[in-house]
Amino acid sequence: QVQLVESGGGLVQAGGSLRLSCAASGRTFSTYVLGWLRQAPGKEREFVAAIRWSTGSTYYVDSLKDRFTISKDNAKNTVYLQMDNLKPEDTAVYYCAALTGITYSAVSHYGYWGQGTQVTVSS
Repeated sequence: QVQLVESGGGLVQAGGSLRLSCAASGRTFSTYVLGWLRQAPGKEREFVAAIRWSTGSTYYVDSLKDRFTISKDNAKNTVYLQMDNLKPEDTAVYYCAALTGITYSAVSHYGYWGQGTQVTVSS
């Protein structure tokens, strides 16, 4: 029902910026909350940010709200994650996903996932 493809990851120095993209497709994708989640080596996957496609409402984990911004481009069917002032602890595989449960901050409530894109922040 929903296909998601991430891009934009790479290597960046601490203090730098990256913008990740998630191209969405499928007949019903626009009815979902679409999120960004990440998994650092040896750590559990965690919620980063989400956006309700139909309304544009956004949701963030409090610790990242001042540095990360989620947005969308309706014409391109794409969700973005702008990441500023990156820190080494931001190093992770970043995934976009579609919420199929009710709690946007719960990793297990996302039912459709992209393949992930690696973000590495050097110090």
